[in-house]
Amino acid sequence: MFHLLPRDIMAGSDSQPKKATPPRPATNSPRKPLQVMHISRKTDEELVSENSSKKNPPEQSKDKRFDEKVPVEKDISTLKKAPEQKETIKGNHSNSFQTITMENLLQAENKPGQKKINSNNDQNSFEQKARKVDEFDFDEDEFLAALEDNQPIGSTGEIAKGSVIAIESDGVYVDIGGKAPGFMPKNECGLGVITNLKERFPKGLEVEVLVTREQNADGMVTISCRALELRKSWEKVQSIAKEGKVIRVKINGFNRGGVTCDFEGLRGFIPRSQLEDGENHQSLVSKSINAAFLEVNPERRKLVLSEKKAAIASRFSELEIGQLIEGEILSIKPYGFFVDLKGVSGLLHHSMVTNGTMRSLREVFQTGESIKALITDLDPSRGRIGLNTALLEGPPGELITDKVTVMKEAEERAIKARNSLNKEKVSTQVEDEKINLPS
Repeated sequence: MFHLLPRDIMAGSDSQPKKATPPRPATNSPRKPLQVMHISRKTDEELVSENSSKKNPPEQSKDKRFDEKVPVEKDISTLKKAPEQKETIKGNHSNSFQTITMENLLQAENKPGQKKINSNNDQNSFEQKARKVDEFDFDEDEFLAALEDNQPIGSTGEIAKGSVIAIESDGVYVDIGGKAPGFMPKNECGLGVITNLKERFPKGLEVEVLVTREQNADGMVTISCRALELRKSWEKVQSIAKEGKVIRVKINGFNRGGVTCDFEGLRGFIPRSQLEDGENHQSLVSKSINAAFLEVNPERRKLVLSEKKAAIASRFSELEIGQLIEGEILSIKPYGFFVDLKGVSGLLHHSMVTNGTMRSLREVFQTGESIKALITDLDPSRGRIGLNTALLEGPPGELITDKVTVMKEAEERAIKARNSLNKEKVSTQVEDEKINLPS
């Protein structure tokens, strides 16, 4: 038995529903009039002339628009002019713009040189005004004074003077002229131990200090009285050492190498080898002895003294050139004799022994023999004494042939020899002065 199916299903059509068709208009409704397209038959030349007329407005309208815009621009330019030109610009403002046209503007734009001239005039007027301000408002002296006032005071190693303004438990504040006072720690207030700062540094006391550290962010510098005193002490010791003077020191300590002492606030050391009694050097503590300088070095803070050199220096102070002295032959060397002169030794060079010809030094003097000689060279700093016996001779070589007579008459002959030495000294000084005279 067969069942009849719908026609669409049997034909395999789409399951989606079809679009609804619009209803047809009624046959009796009125129809719209037909639209007709109008074709322009104008030529290309007419179209071009039409477009150009739309773009370029008539000459009369140009002038109206120009009169509306230009005065604003001109007002702005008047602000850029120099002050002295403002009055003239205001006076000619209305008359100038009534005659300006677009053609004049275009001609002005085509002339850039004119704008440059105007800008240069503006710049010159501004520079003139600036120079006038500098002349009346700027003072070079005041500027330099301000620089000096703000210059930092107190560089390291500089000596400064000031007055005490405050005392604290850890130090003293001193006004040295900077924007902040200088601070001096308690251990830098002087040599030795200071127990009472208020007694040592009352307010208002004028002090001289040494700057040991430059100013910090607050402008404060670190100062020291102790460092300044030490510097002065080293300078004094150096001058005494150059002169070869003998000083008196007190022994305040000892160690295996020697003894220690103080001089002008400086700590000195005397080696055992430079002591007269080096074996019992500890017994010298609390005693005063004479000493001379062996080494003075401020950079290394080294001060070395000698008791033996002091004895030599004191002996040198008793000697002078031309003096007749008696001593003993200590040793014979190829270049001469070493003579003991009671604590110091002198050198009798082989060229100073005799004016004659000798085959050997032992032909004239022997070791341990006592002789008399003249001092012809004296150098305390180097500890040297030069001797001469040839000046005591009459005829050349008399010391070889008749040494006893020469030594016996040494004092009388020394007077003549001393006179000749003085004459030679005077003549050499005169020659030196002639050489040094300006030409």
